[in-house]
Amino acid sequence: MVIGESAAEADVEALRDALFEFNVEATGYRDGRALSCFLHGDSGELVAGIDGFSWGGYARIEYLWVGAEHRGEGLGTRLLVAAEEEARRRGCGTIVLDSHSFQAVDWYRRHGYDEIGTTADTPLGYSQTLFQKAL
Repeated sequence: MVIGESAAEADVEALRDALFEFNVEATGYRDGRALSCFLHGDSGELVAGIDGFSWGGYARIEYLWVGAEHRGEGLGTRLLVAAEEEARRRGCGTIVLDSHSFQAVDWYRRHGYDEIGTTADTPLGYSQTLFQKAL
């Protein structure tokens, strides 16, 4: 057994698929779908994006990012609201996400997310907060 710094995409995909099948067998929910939106500039560069999934009546946001030159324009809020609306359309009752202390903890609180847990030293000297919002 060797732990490496990179993995073949095929291996990562096989691992995800195997875990998804395990989860389906355990819960009966096979409705997992991506929940994503990416905004690109005129030259094709990534300007902002959100990526997560919905499954079994809940949604999870894994990544939300807005390029520095576009922060303060409301793109993050528009992406988050769009993801919440799509999650509701899919029948999700809750949405979860996390944020490091140097990211957007207060921003998520202002958007109605409740803090449900915090880790310490993740990374060292910082914390990570898990949020949940009822839809």
